[in-house]
Amino acid sequence: MPNLSAAIRALSIVLILSLLGACSKGAEKGETETLPVDQLYTEAKASLDNGNFERAIRYYKRLSARFPFGDYAEQAQLDLAFAQYKRAQYDDAVSTINRFIKTYPAHPKIDYAYYLRGLVNFDRNRSYIDRLIPSQAGNRDTESARLAFNDFGEMLRRYPESRYAADARQRMVFLRNDLASYELTVARYYYRRAAYIGAVNRAKYIIENYQGAEQVPDALALMIDGYEALGQPELAADTRRVLELNAPSHTSLTGVGDPDKRSFWSRLWPF
Repeated sequence: MPNLSAAIRALSIVLILSLLGACSKGAEKGETETLPVDQLYTEAKASLDNGNFERAIRYYKRLSARFPFGDYAEQAQLDLAFAQYKRAQYDDAVSTINRFIKTYPAHPKIDYAYYLRGLVNFDRNRSYIDRLIPSQAGNRDTESARLAFNDFGEMLRRYPESRYAADARQRMVFLRNDLASYELTVARYYYRRAAYIGAVNRAKYIIENYQGAEQVPDALALMIDGYEALGQPELAADTRRVLELNAPSHTSLTGVGDPDKRSFWSRLWPF
């Protein structure tokens, strides 16, 4: 009965592995209940550094429960939020960060807490490919991008000299362009369906809220088309003058060329 023997061996291996796993979890549970705070933190940090985020989360949570006060407890909250972020537990990470900000508003690393919250929202609903080559924002929900934009903006307003300020600014530029791209996609959608008022209003929103975005000239060009379609030549002429002043080589003015001359490689993820 060779097949039966093989099945028995396979079942035995599964049972042995299950027992070993149970023993390991039992030992870990005992460890988290008996270790002093410094050693418990050391174990949690080692797991975090080694990429074992699930174990790190368990240890940090137990540390916070057993030792809710002190330097270790404060740092554990920040580390816990980072581990949750790396495990894609975004809601948990934001909750941990918000609790930290509320509890320790004067903490020396409070700027990092605001920055980390921005990172969490930055990566929500963003696929691995999106992180390498950003896709059109119109293809996905932009709520998380708006939250991240606001998080980074709040961090910069509060702590403009933070060591994380430069990266936050860079990410805000990317998010600004990403969100403006989404609005432009919607505006063009409206225009194609002859909803010219909606198209104009959406283009205005880009200009008013995302100044400096690379989509602003295209938004102005769309406004010109929208005003002309609505039979408002004076508004179209005024908008054209603004476009001529800010982007004189725009394709809608010259009829040739591409206003966006970035190469394929320059569109890759900038971080």
